[in-house]
Amino acid sequence: MANNDETGGQDMDLEEMETTTQGSSQGLGPSEEGQRVAQDLEPVYDVPVKVQAVLGKSRLEISQLLKLGPGAVLELDRKVGEAIDIYVNDRLVARGEVVLVEDHLGVTMTEIIKSDRS
Repeated sequence: MANNDETGGQDMDLEEMETTTQGSSQGLGPSEEGQRVAQDLEPVYDVPVKVQAVLGKSRLEISQLLKLGPGAVLELDRKVGEAIDIYVNDRLVARGEVVLVEDHLGVTMTEIIKSDRS
């Protein structure tokens, strides 16, 4: 299941950018700094990103895969109610829960994953 909500990816990038630039800005208050960061990111707002919500994973041999048919159940490595992983451009950025919005499945983020960039 994939969710291509562009604003979700942009919000995460803004938060990461604010975290990495906080130490480098001199003399800016919190609101001025946040506004400056948002303006700095404006050129990349239209850059598409791939967003994936991964429910779980399973490992099969090709012979087992070929035996699957309609109605087959594939056991995943997650338990019911366990958080799902949210990837942006193949990088784990958050964990969340599956939600139903009208007739569509969606994902709500419950935890942002901060990673150290080298």
